[in-house]
Amino acid sequence: MAEAEPSIRYTTRAGQPVVEVGGSWTVFTLRGIRQKAAKALRAAGGQQQRLVDAKGLERLDTSGALEILEVAGCGPDTRIEARDKAHAELFGLVQKNMCVARPEQRVNWFAHWLEEIGRNAVNLYGQGVSLAAFFGEILVVFVEACLEPKRFRTGAVVRQMYEVWVRALVIVGVLCFLIGVVIAYQGVQQLKQFGAETFTVEAVGIGMFRELGVLLTAIIVAGRSGSAFTAQIGTMQVNQEVDAMRTIGLNPVEWLVLPRISALIISMPLLAFWGNMTGLLGGAVACTVYLDFTFVQFFERLRDNVGAWNFYTGMIKAPVFGAVIAVIGCFEGLQVHGSAESVGQLTTRSVVESIFCVIVLDAIFSIIFLLAGV
Repeated sequence: MAEAEPSIRYTTRAGQPVVEVGGSWTVFTLRGIRQKAAKALRAAGGQQQRLVDAKGLERLDTSGALEILEVAGCGPDTRIEARDKAHAELFGLVQKNMCVARPEQRVNWFAHWLEEIGRNAVNLYGQGVSLAAFFGEILVVFVEACLEPKRFRTGAVVRQMYEVWVRALVIVGVLCFLIGVVIAYQGVQQLKQFGAETFTVEAVGIGMFRELGVLLTAIIVAGRSGSAFTAQIGTMQVNQEVDAMRTIGLNPVEWLVLPRISALIISMPLLAFWGNMTGLLGGAVACTVYLDFTFVQFFERLRDNVGAWNFYTGMIKAPVFGAVIAVIGCFEGLQVHGSAESVGQLTTRSVVESIFCVIVLDAIFSIIFLLAGV
């Protein structure tokens, strides 16, 4: 059965404006009612204190009651005559909750900027404290595992090493090879202006050993393995698998975090060494093309003029970078709560934080090595 069309009429009783409404006022019948009532409202003079005669209503819901009060220009004190108690209570509830919207406040851009800086500083401080606490928990679990070697999950460490080391060899090798080619090409082009293009060998060797080999490897690992750690542990958080582990008495740090950190600390120097070798190979290939060097001449000059400490400085950084990437990746994974969207957000944050920390640590190492004279 079709609902009756809503009706509205303005009249006067004893000099008092009255709004008579009838028909069905529900969310399904209100379309176009304001256009129909606009002319009558203008004729009513915009008075707010009116009597609403709602005895002719057949059906009414909250949307209809609110619409009647608004198109009639009524206020919270308007008297309403309803046909039954249910309609009267509904009108009363709507009137009680009617309020004027707050005027939009103009935001001072400087105050808003300061507020954002303060909020971000507080969040950064909280993130740092939480990360330090997590690192302390890892150290406690590591010491306990050292006291009881059986607690080390060697199989899990080997599986993680396969993922973060063996399966990353191709991408690390290709990128470092190409970077070696680029460094050699740029070195030849720039040093040729001074007749010193043969020093390209030293530029490639020192650049790859001290900085680019380990730094590029760390960035690749952060984007590949660090994000994988966050996504894996985060998905377990969403599926409540981590909570289940705690329920049955298993420590997630020991079972999930420690094997990943151990695997990455062991794998990073190996990957960095591989990156250095492929970078040098790329530089050697470029030098054979642009300088008419042979491979033997390139590596002999490299051996004679690039000291061993250039190699060691990069290798010292590698396990530290690996530990930082693994800790941040696992930490962000354990922060996941609620939904798959949280997994994506924290995976992105994990990669950004890892790369940022790696670059900051690289700068700190450079200063330390400079002060130490190596």
